Order: sequence, then structure tokens, then C-alpha cells
Amino acid sequence: MKLDVEREMCQGHSRCYAAYPELFDIDDEGTAFVTVEDIPPGWEDRALNAIANCPERAIHIVKESP
Repeated sequence: MKLDVEREMCQGHSRCYAAYPELFDIDDEGTAFVTVEDIPPGWEDRALNAIANCPERAIHIVKESP
């Protein structure tokens, strides 16, 4: 599983980073970004919770090509 934060949608609430600093960080403009290329096994629940708790719905699962 891979995640992406749509920079244009992120409003800098930082909920994802506050809850899961092992998955997200915040840049100088206050925009979140994903720090883990592939979500480790067992962390999928964290990723899904971050998606569900983003007030702007800026976090998405990256669809991988077969």
C-alpha cells in the first residue's frame, strides 16, 4: 500500500502527522507529506485511519499498476 497527500487540498491541520509521525511529516509551508514509500505490513490500519481523519480528504491510497 502506498499513500499520497494532495498538496493542493491539504490545509495544514496536521492531524495525520500528530497521529502518525512515523508515516507523515510537515513541510515549511505546513503541508503534510508521506515519509514512507510503502506502508509496512501491519500499519495499514494507521494509513486508513489517517485517511479517515483528514478533514480535507487530501490523503489517498495510490493505485498501483499491475
